[in-house]
Amino acid sequence: MSDPKYYAGLDMGSVSIKAVIVDERGLVASGLIPSGGNYKTVAQKVMDNALTQAGLSFDRLSGLVITGLGAAGAPFAGRQVSDISCQARGCSLLFPSARTIIDIGGQFTKVAKITPEGRIADFLMSEKCATGSGRFLQVIARILSVPLDEIGPLSLQSEKPVEFSTNCAVFAESETISRIAEGARPADILAGVHRAMAAKVAMLVKRLKLTPDVVLTGGGGEDSGLALAVGEALKTEILVPDHPRLSAAFGAACLARENHS
Repeated sequence: MSDPKYYAGLDMGSVSIKAVIVDERGLVASGLIPSGGNYKTVAQKVMDNALTQAGLSFDRLSGLVITGLGAAGAPFAGRQVSDISCQARGCSLLFPSARTIIDIGGQFTKVAKITPEGRIADFLMSEKCATGSGRFLQVIARILSVPLDEIGPLSLQSEKPVEFSTNCAVFAESETISRIAEGARPADILAGVHRAMAAKVAMLVKRLKLTPDVVLTGGGGEDSGLALAVGEALKTEILVPDHPRLSAAFGAACLARENHS
């Protein structure tokens, strides 16, 4: 019987760097570390962590696909594939019924229509404005002194979501401070932020023409309040992977596997 083969995907994002290792059967190991100031050092560390978890050395990998904003600066040699293509492959394997992907990352929101085979049919990206990305949530969380992983649950306690009168992150930040001074509850402010973001996401999705099933990935997928708001804005069920920030790295690892099969 031949030795099992292993494949890795490395997603070098603006907020975090992720590594996933798969074999012929599925997920073997994964790692995630904030990107920080040195992409190469962090990429090396996150890959080392995933390999240690899997009980492997780097030379046991039969293939590696690298994706994400910092892919060109990776400390390893590997095939580079766009992050949206990796998302498409990963989401298609996790949810075979997926036809639309919404990826809310640290810098941009990307929306893609995918084929039944997990390939990109069409996609759009938000303009470079914080209200179209997870960066907006980070800013509001800092103002409210709420840990990022508590934003979703807290927003679900809202009884009267705040209406934001601007689509600009800079003005929304000022508006948030004003609403706090007026006595608005953090839960209501967060619910309002989620609605504002969901409205922008919905505009992107509608330009592509909504096709269910819809999958939400990226850091935005970890925010239960945002997932609910996006579902309400689109009037459809939203599917979220168990580990939404790992889906592109998972797709990259699976593409590496398919390339060597």
